[in-house]
Amino acid sequence: MKKKPFPPRKRLPKPVTYSQQYRVKTQMGLLDFLLTNVEGMSRNNIKNLLKRRVIAVDGAPIAQFDFQVYPGDIVMIGNERLEHRNPTKIDVIYEDEELLAINKPSGLLSIASDKEKAVTAYRQVTDYVRLQDPLARVFVVHRIDMDTSGVLLFSKSDELRKKLQDQWNDLVIKRGYYALVAGVPKENEATLRHYLKETSTHLMYISDRQGDGQLATTHYQIERKNDTYALLNVDIESGRKNQIRVQLRHIGHPVVGDDKYDTLLNPINRLGLHAYFLSLKHPDTGKVYEFHASLPKEFVSVFKKKDAISKSEKPLTINRKVRIPRK
Repeated sequence: MKKKPFPPRKRLPKPVTYSQQYRVKTQMGLLDFLLTNVEGMSRNNIKNLLKRRVIAVDGAPIAQFDFQVYPGDIVMIGNERLEHRNPTKIDVIYEDEELLAINKPSGLLSIASDKEKAVTAYRQVTDYVRLQDPLARVFVVHRIDMDTSGVLLFSKSDELRKKLQDQWNDLVIKRGYYALVAGVPKENEATLRHYLKETSTHLMYISDRQGDGQLATTHYQIERKNDTYALLNVDIESGRKNQIRVQLRHIGHPVVGDDKYDTLLNPINRLGLHAYFLSLKHPDTGKVYEFHASLPKEFVSVFKKKDAISKSEKPLTINRKVRIPRK
């Protein structure tokens, strides 16, 4: 079968350059933060920076003097005016007064990186909530890889974000993924346990020695298959970097479109990994939330109806002990 070449990445806007960056350590208003940290500038000069829209918080341009910044935020001073864009249409799958979940598309960063500050899910969701309130904030609770699509959760308060992150392993009940892989695993269901390590170039690999690295546990079940591909319903116990991609590659069935780990097959012109389900408990109320992101249609485009094993889009059920979060 002829292999499809990897498509060129979409052309992104020209990156904005920043002359200065500051990490926030204490919650305060943006103007007070700038007055405290920017040396050699008067109060009026700093106000002018805000009015000229050359100040950004985690890549989002801010002009409000009383905009609240929180520990971990990066405040940046740009070399030119940061244009306010009309909010990009986002796929909101859940929203209330405390939480907001989106179906992040493949190819979009969760948060800013060293190379890209503006084109991120965080920036798009920030623009979305600020339509109603210019001072509104969102906080990323967790991340998924740029080329992975699916459920991405935000908190609307820093306090809740901190509680969720600090208790993440106790609060998360299930994380479900769909993985489109090359070839068909011999077993319809299996559990993979490996120790992962990271190279100096930030690639993950499986250690040859027991206990050497971080333990990654992944369960999978075949949902659909044909002679060339299999669609796996995947449940992860751990949340190690790239664990699904590395473990499936290790057993000879790499995720399609994974150019980072040298997968040659690319039938859907993107990485074949989708975070379709996240279930967790609220750290204060104990309420259980379930967030679903529908399977992208391209994942089933490589199959015919007769190839279906299961048509359900439900979290994978494994006969194993599941840790119940503390109330």
